[in-house]
Amino acid sequence: MSPLSENNATGDLFESAIGADETALDQARERVDELTRNLERWNYEYYVLDNPSVPDSEYDKAFRELQGLEARYPSLASPTSPTQRVGGAARSDLKKVTHAVPMLSIHTETDFEASGAEAFDERVRKALGTPEGEQIEYDAELKFDGLAINLRYENGVLVSAATRGDGIVGEDVTANVKTIRTIPLRLHDKVPEVLEVRGEVIMHKAVFERINDEQRAAGLKPFVNPRNAAAGFLRQLDPKVTARRRLSFYAYGLGEVSAPIALTHSGILDTLSRWGFPVAAERRVVKGWQALAEFHDWVKSIRQTLPFEIDGVVYKVNSLAEQQELGFISREPRWACAHKYPPEEALTHVQDIDVQVGRTGKLTPVARLEPVFVGGVTISNATLHNEDFIAELGLKIGDTVVVRRAGDVIPEIVRVLPERRHGTERDFVMPKTCPVCGSETFRDEEEKDTRCTGGLFCPAQRKQALVHFASRLALNIDGLGEKLIDQLLEADLIETPADLYKLTAPSLLTLERFGQKSAANLLAAIDKSRETTLARFIYALGIRHVGESTARDLASHYRSLEALMAADEQSLLQVNDVGEVIAQSIRSFFDEPHNRHVIEALLKAGIHWPVPQAEPVNEAVTGKTFVLTGTLPNLGREEAKALLLAQGAKVASSVSKKTDFVVAGEQAGSKLDKARSLGIEVIDEKAMLEMLNIQGGEKA
Repeated sequence: MSPLSENNATGDLFESAIGADETALDQARERVDELTRNLERWNYEYYVLDNPSVPDSEYDKAFRELQGLEARYPSLASPTSPTQRVGGAARSDLKKVTHAVPMLSIHTETDFEASGAEAFDERVRKALGTPEGEQIEYDAELKFDGLAINLRYENGVLVSAATRGDGIVGEDVTANVKTIRTIPLRLHDKVPEVLEVRGEVIMHKAVFERINDEQRAAGLKPFVNPRNAAAGFLRQLDPKVTARRRLSFYAYGLGEVSAPIALTHSGILDTLSRWGFPVAAERRVVKGWQALAEFHDWVKSIRQTLPFEIDGVVYKVNSLAEQQELGFISREPRWACAHKYPPEEALTHVQDIDVQVGRTGKLTPVARLEPVFVGGVTISNATLHNEDFIAELGLKIGDTVVVRRAGDVIPEIVRVLPERRHGTERDFVMPKTCPVCGSETFRDEEEKDTRCTGGLFCPAQRKQALVHFASRLALNIDGLGEKLIDQLLEADLIETPADLYKLTAPSLLTLERFGQKSAANLLAAIDKSRETTLARFIYALGIRHVGESTARDLASHYRSLEALMAADEQSLLQVNDVGEVIAQSIRSFFDEPHNRHVIEALLKAGIHWPVPQAEPVNEAVTGKTFVLTGTLPNLGREEAKALLLAQGAKVASSVSKKTDFVVAGEQAGSKLDKARSLGIEVIDEKAMLEMLNIQGGEKA
């Protein structure tokens, strides 16, 4: 601390000592640095440690002095100054930020008991090949009920903050995040050049209650729960509003980092804490599932005493090397899971059951409930999934039921109270016709769902049907993507795929941002699609369970659309890989008059294909399953796939025990390793072409 700051009249003495010369500027710079260090330390003590070392008056005095110096010497003002945490102009929007490392979700254990921890540990041990009796080390921590945030530091300075968004692209909330006192604006320790810190922005219970008291006093609607309040304040447009709401932040991991900072996850959290980031104290490093279950129970016992809301705990494999070995599945890491607590429950009445039709034709019954407040929100609807779910519940319209927010998110009915019936309750019956288009419905026994058969006609399925019809493996209409289909539907220019062939340049020019050239290009692509193959046309119809391979088998077997449309289920069962479920789906689709009318309109529009010629059976590949991996020397992946499919082979995307051959090129990865471990025959491009009787790209 400088001699000047030791005087009680610090501000007055300093102001009289400095002048406009270089010496005064140097003195001002030293004082600004000192005040900044003190204010950052006091912020940390007050907001993170909850143990302030100076009274508010001392903090306010130093804050005002720093504001005065920055106003007098603008060159000394910094974006990371404590004075920049509050204020800033309101923005008109939130721009998008693409995450350098995706912010993935984690798997949630649906079992609320100890067996949830055991199931996670069993998956990890199996994936790592852990010997019997050896235990995995885990980091166990809280699962905050807040808003996930990614903080990006470059050379120790906070340069951006973004919400999770969809995991790939989030919203830029940098200005608002700078108002959160628990987030350092710059890091004084030696840190990686690029450091992304991830954590949760939350609102403490006490702050939430105070804000709601203020809302009620002002005659305004109170906020539903701390999470919604925190998310709303963080994403609104005026940082001054965010600053007044006392949001908090807790770090729980990393995004992009230019240099490693630890060998374990707990080491990462320890390092972040040392660098000034708030990290929840309620965490443990444990071994084995029993210890995870004990942590789950312990946190449950103290849950109500925590100053913030949580909805469970999180388990993470502690070793970063083991995390890397486990990797990811879909959009979830194999090395982490959330273990939640049972959500809140409440009683209400089922007033009626409606049926909604999804974009794939699935009919979903939805319970209309007498509104009830559960888990922080008012619930008036709950999905009932399908007929089997209703039967298992024993649910009738008019019943008294227990509802909860599954995973604290999705409302669901968990049980019926038949003892409260009055005799006026009635059974629910799934409609025999689609409530949207009137087409016949059929029950998909494999998926236990009821579906509308009017796939080409039903308004509820309209967009999905059109997107599929125009897709690359179907009619391949270049330029006709989802956004353009939305425009065409909104303008009432099309209803079914057959209407695509009625489009004209004048009608297209009525669309926003559509010119002569784009209209001509689209019409040319539509015209080109009139010439196709029978297999592509069958696939384009979007029949449930009929994929590209099955469409090719159907075309090869029946050789004409008329023969296929006339085939009964017994005939369909003779086709390669067509079972009872697929046969029923095909028959139901062609039995629906609405679909036949659309097909007839498509044929009248000029869609045609050459009569398929019989191909000699190649026993070396017909019915065999191939997997392609790596870069082939002469053929592209799609080209090689097409050659195999043309001769009756199957092409899978992953290696399994059912795989017959793996075709490997350069830089073949994990698929090659798995093939070798399973003893599957590995061949190169040349061997594949020999099996196909192809030399130099031509049949021998």
